[in-house]
Amino acid sequence: MKKIMNAGFALTLTAVLAACGNNAATNNAATNNAAAPEATQAGAPTELVISTWGFSEDFFKESVYAPFEKEHNVKIVVEIGNNAERLNKIRQGSSDVDVVYLSDYYAQQAINEGLFETIDRSKIPNIEKIYDIAKAPLGEEYGPAYTVGRLGIAYNPALVKGEVKSWSDMWTQFDKNLALPAITATAGPMMVDAASVVAGGSEFNEDQAFAKLKELDSNVVKYYGQTSEYVNMFGQEEIAGGPIMEMYFKDLQAAVPDAKFVAPSEGAYAVMNTVNVVKGSDNKELAEAFINWQLSKEVQEKSAKAKVDSPVNTEVVLTDEEAVGVTYGADVISKLRKLDMSFVNQHITEWTDRFNREIGG
Repeated sequence: MKKIMNAGFALTLTAVLAACGNNAATNNAATNNAAAPEATQAGAPTELVISTWGFSEDFFKESVYAPFEKEHNVKIVVEIGNNAERLNKIRQGSSDVDVVYLSDYYAQQAINEGLFETIDRSKIPNIEKIYDIAKAPLGEEYGPAYTVGRLGIAYNPALVKGEVKSWSDMWTQFDKNLALPAITATAGPMMVDAASVVAGGSEFNEDQAFAKLKELDSNVVKYYGQTSEYVNMFGQEEIAGGPIMEMYFKDLQAAVPDAKFVAPSEGAYAVMNTVNVVKGSDNKELAEAFINWQLSKEVQEKSAKAKVDSPVNTEVVLTDEEAVGVTYGADVISKLRKLDMSFVNQHITEWTDRFNREIGG
């Protein structure tokens, strides 16, 4: 049976080029502006439509969009919504999006349906400065992951039977106080894979995975579709915890100071958000310039320090304090498990039907 996991996950950090004084500033500027088309440098601003989520809007407006607008004589128009809503608008042709941010799960669907332009990597030189896992998560022809988070387990030590260290502990340490991602959520397929891992064997086994999930169902209080549901229930001690993205742990800790986040011993899951050029864009080169800017050390460092996105640019250096709640460093990234999203999308409909039939979450 085909493996759900991609093999060979060794990562190599891109070497940091040494420079000093004016030469360093000149080199950095050249890298960040390498893809800028000349047509955007004069005259009326070019409109660039970006489709994204609604979180941290002020940060993106001030630290990501505004500098790019000024540098390239651009007016950025933002369309907001969740992955499914925004992908559907692109499918229907009801928007003029140039650049789209999507999780890898939804981006793979767009690729399968021919909704993305292939990119010219020579126009995005900062790709060479990011972790290998982020360079071509869905193939060389398509956009990179601009951030890689990790899905692990958060828990309230006062409400579990003992220390949580592995995915298998969800079956033993929680007592009718567990939350799991809904099967249709981005992390839903990760739970199918985790259940297969807990069942044993190196190859993904669907039957064993669903048998393990059925065992766990009686301990599940909520199959959550929105992270806010998890956060609220955790704060009110309606749940002891469960799988969640690391970036939301700060919200849990604000409500429960003793809360813990663990990367399970079998490996936390890579949650990758990609950035791509939409098919038919009239501003392909400008869109590629924007992607290059999103991958720059400047943007990546600001995003990480503001706890908005975990960095993929290997030149970003964070202190221990700055790295709290951020998926950061080659050692952390190299241990992540990555799903084969093409395989997931081939099977997600049958998995959803089977989950609803056999488990009924």
